[in-house]
Amino acid sequence: MHSNLNNLQVLFDDNHIIIVNKRSGDITQGDKTGDKPLSDVVKEYVKKKYNKPGNVYLGVVHRLDRPTSGIVIFAKTSKALERLNKALRDKEINKTYWAVTNKNEIPKEQSLSHYLVKNPKNNKSSICKPTTQGAKHAILHYKILKKLDNFQLLEINLETGRHHQIRVQLSSIECTIKGDLKYGAKRSNKDGSIHLHARKIDFIHPVKKEPITLTAPVPNDVIWKVCES
Repeated sequence: MHSNLNNLQVLFDDNHIIIVNKRSGDITQGDKTGDKPLSDVVKEYVKKKYNKPGNVYLGVVHRLDRPTSGIVIFAKTSKALERLNKALRDKEINKTYWAVTNKNEIPKEQSLSHYLVKNPKNNKSSICKPTTQGAKHAILHYKILKKLDNFQLLEINLETGRHHQIRVQLSSIECTIKGDLKYGAKRSNKDGSIHLHARKIDFIHPVKKEPITLTAPVPNDVIWKVCES
């Protein structure tokens, strides 16, 4: 399932940054599982493509949860990483997600605002009171793009980037993401994925200062394909 050089999907690549479409199941950077992270695959790709001797520099700008697919930006220089980190902090990188959830009678579009707290023991976040120790404010905006027989497709724009934010906030309005057992889905997806995809990104290039807008094709899955059509 995990990405290797043959199935790495590169969406953008220049001297400063490289942007890829992460497959579900890949970890963005090394963790305690010891599984090969996407960052290593991208390093190999850069080394091979540009015939670089020695170590390749690659900075991880942001991460996606393991079962989530879609756009991930990596920096090829420390200068680009520093600037992208700042852009992320200043909310200058706009990310749009797609989520397939169970159908529920919810407004066609609305903003959700909660306080979330992360429990590192079970790697899960939950909604809490603003006064809870470690509570962080989480805001997202969604709209329903499509209704299918048993599911609906939501487009989500994040105002904050909290741990498992979309997954927790959608499950709070009883719109659980397909396959997301951790947050209340009835059954898992066969491949262990969840139907959450970092679909689109737009930001200003950290060095060239040109606007970049990219859309990541959805995973090769029947329901995703219906959503994209």
